[in-house]
Amino acid sequence: MTEAVFLRENHRKILFCLLAVACLIPAVSSPLALILGFILANLGWLPADWEIGKFTKKLLAISIVGLGFGIPLQQAVAISTHNLPLILGSIIFTIAVGTLLTRLFKLEHRTGHLIACGTAICGGSAIAAVAPAINAKSDQTALALACVFILNSIALFVFPVIGHLLAMSQHDFGVWSAIAIHDTSSVVGAASAYGEEALKTATTIKLARALWIVPVAALSAMFFGGKGRMIVPSFILYYCLAIAITSLFPQGAAFYELLFSAGKRTLVVCLFLIGCGITLKKLRTHGRGPLLMATLLWLAIGSGSLCCVLWLSE
Repeated sequence: MTEAVFLRENHRKILFCLLAVACLIPAVSSPLALILGFILANLGWLPADWEIGKFTKKLLAISIVGLGFGIPLQQAVAISTHNLPLILGSIIFTIAVGTLLTRLFKLEHRTGHLIACGTAICGGSAIAAVAPAINAKSDQTALALACVFILNSIALFVFPVIGHLLAMSQHDFGVWSAIAIHDTSSVVGAASAYGEEALKTATTIKLARALWIVPVAALSAMFFGGKGRMIVPSFILYYCLAIAITSLFPQGAAFYELLFSAGKRTLVVCLFLIGCGITLKKLRTHGRGPLLMATLLWLAIGSGSLCCVLWLSE
């Protein structure tokens, strides 16, 4: 009996590794990778003793740094500066609406604030940074992450379809996805499915947006008592360093292109790993209130930013 269980566990590990490696093949798209992970999780075929969540965070950080090698410094500064009013305005709008919805649905304030910050800035990274700043409990953090997680997955499929239906340009779609999709991984997944220019625009704006984690976490700590601590995601700093390196040492352009391409493919693997964390059981156990609030907040910022992007492009 023990041997049979051991063999089944070995088979799970082999299958998991084969699917993860398959996600490096260009034929496997971001949505398909997410679906493969989701199927594996819901069939109960994940390795029981592997901490997939921790590995996902590390691989995601490495992948994002890799993308930094494909974005010229001047382009990054120009795109970020040009869209600064939209970035800052959307953050303030999202947190304000999130606060109102938290009171309307009578949710626990810390849970609502985490959902609002995750929607306003960069999903799980923002929640992970703000949670210790406001002394959030583990169940409050997990609930906020779950809500953002679900909507991220939906965005990965829906956004490219809407973009094509509206005949959005590569640039406009990149701006919209960076503003309206929560996590950087899903932003990159949706944008890469739309095109190369959309990918570079979306990544640049999303990570410029992610820099606002620092002031938001600081203000959150003050608002909730000032006794928490801030955690600034290091991958943001390394991403900026990668962009600076490509500008200071342009002779390594061929190598930088390889790093950029590797970053894009490993992000697809990240989406497979993220899919492995989504199960129907988890979705059923979370309360409707937080998910409804997160959905309404996401629809508000998604539709609002879409109108702004289309208006500015005219």
